Amino acid sequence: MNDNYDALNEFIGDALTPALASIEQAAVGVAAEDCPNLILNALATENAILQAARIKKLAGQINVTIHALGILRCLPFILEDGEVIEYVSLGAGNTGRKFDLETNKRIAEFKFIHWKGGPESIRQNSIFKDFFELSVAKTEKHKLLYLLGTEQALKFFAGGRSLISVLSKNEATRLKFRELYGDTYDTVREYYETHSDSVKILDVSEWLPELVSF
Repeated sequence: MNDNYDALNEFIGDALTPALASIEQAAVGVAAEDCPNLILNALATENAILQAARIKKLAGQINVTIHALGILRCLPFILEDGEVIEYVSLGAGNTGRKFDLETNKRIAEFKFIHWKGGPESIRQNSIFKDFFELSVAKTEKHKLLYLLGTEQALKFFAGGRSLISVLSKNEATRLKFRELYGDTYDTVREYYETHSDSVKILDVSEWLPELVSF
């Protein structure tokens, strides 16, 4: 199979919808003996379906792949002189490790998602969890949260969304938060204002322009 997906690109053409409409029109009146010509003219080759199947398989792992590639591509810009990686967690979750990256100088979490504004509760819940876990980590190392753009995230942290809502989908984080703080904080803003100095939020967009363009 051709790894550059030429066969699939030829089948799709400039846009899939008009390509399929053209094939549908060409198929009208076609008998069994004419199907090989229909398939040939439609460029519905064996390589095309094999390449589509391969993309489908890869698509289920694409978020983890972007996460891993993003972290690796950021490392040259992050690490300082004398700084050494103690571990890096590239897979789904932190695979038994507390954070995405720990060095002799810092602990860090990464999120390579586009913040578009509006109701994005799942992403907000996830970003708050990362901020919270970094903020309560018992270490003298620098604590960093790296994001693909910070504008929307900072608006969320400055907003009045209730912590009951933010923590509602993650029982372990909710229990840990309540054990540490009880009912001290009601909103995301209250918690962020108290702990913003402990975690630095940085934008990685300039290091990953390939992700920003999509």
